[in-house]
Amino acid sequence: MGPARARAVPSTVAGVYGAAAALTAWALAATFWSGVEEPRVALAFGALVAVGELARWGDGTDGADGDTVRECAPLGSAGALAYALLGRNAGHATHHGVLQAVAVVLAAALVGAVPHVALGRGPSLDQMARRVLTVAFAAACFQPLYNSGALELWVGHGPYYALFLLLVLVLTALCDAVLAAALLRARTSFPYGPLLRDELRALLGVGSAVCATGAVIALAVAVAGLWALPVFCVPLLLTQLAFRRYAAVRTTYRQTITSLARATEIAGYTQPGHARRVAVLSRAVGRELGLSESELTVLEYAALMHDIGQLSLVDPVPAGATAPLPAAEQRRIALLGGAVVRQTGVPAEVAVIVERQADPYREQPLPARIVRAVNAYDDLAGSPGGPGGSLSSLSALEQLRLGTGRDYQPEVVESLARVLARGCLTLAAPG
Repeated sequence: MGPARARAVPSTVAGVYGAAAALTAWALAATFWSGVEEPRVALAFGALVAVGELARWGDGTDGADGDTVRECAPLGSAGALAYALLGRNAGHATHHGVLQAVAVVLAAALVGAVPHVALGRGPSLDQMARRVLTVAFAAACFQPLYNSGALELWVGHGPYYALFLLLVLVLTALCDAVLAAALLRARTSFPYGPLLRDELRALLGVGSAVCATGAVIALAVAVAGLWALPVFCVPLLLTQLAFRRYAAVRTTYRQTITSLARATEIAGYTQPGHARRVAVLSRAVGRELGLSESELTVLEYAALMHDIGQLSLVDPVPAGATAPLPAAEQRRIALLGGAVVRQTGVPAEVAVIVERQADPYREQPLPARIVRAVNAYDDLAGSPGGPGGSLSSLSALEQLRLGTGRDYQPEVVESLARVLARGCLTLAAPG
């Protein structure tokens, strides 16, 4: 990693954290100094945000490379956005402003996060910083216009008012996506474009539901008062609890696949940690090449189980390294592995990648090209008893470059070289 990039990585994170911290200090000081406007409304929305945080799942990271989960507490996020965009309560104008919105949301989120922090799985600093900045952005787009009367003059309180709220929420969601991608880019040095594209795709799922719910809550409270909060939020809370169960099932599913992949290690066919290293590196290379989140998940599963066909061998391959085997034998092992994978219930795309990993790269789908190159790299650089006698990383990469005429796609090898040069994936280190 060059000096310029080394300086840029912490500066992005520090800039976001610094802005969030300064805004937090300003909001808390101003609210403490001037007092809380409409304390009953602030308490109600604060309770909503706190309950949403209590019902959150996870610590904000997921995936083999620590990707940030898009939304762990949708109810808390919807309540925070609704308070930022609240102009009326049962027909009476509110006057809490931007700074109080930030202070109330942050205080409630911290209260709701206490039990999770005690259990060691509280929200990440990235998530808290994003929450502060996005709530401030939404409130800054709405509160000054509403409190000055300009918004009522421009759009009134009819359908154009609702459309304006949705517009602000769309802009807020885009702001959050930009921040999330920038933070992940700073921590991993992956290309910013694919990261931002993944964040924008996520807005079509839980993100859009959160934004829509935030607008509905703000509009409902404006007409019906605070009694609208439980009416509109109980369904979202139940949905959040269902998502929490789904996340637990997904985690168990991944753990099951990881355990199945370790069968070759336990049986002595592959080196300890080989499947895990190939999965982590493959995911990183796939992200470098711009694969989507769903494609990365399929790639990770295939990389974990790429060697499972070796269980059919009578005698294990030395150090589990299949790269030096004859092409026909590699193909036979790959086909047997694909047949096993098809019985595990994973998506069919995973079996296809396992089956095609021994083909010439011009005949392979991109994920199979990635698995093949990364597997060969780990065989050369990560296996002391392998064909390369545990080559250095540079020597192993040179071996791969020599095989780019038939076996390895040059773009994949160079992407692997860039990932290794950054040195941000400790599990991918040889040995």
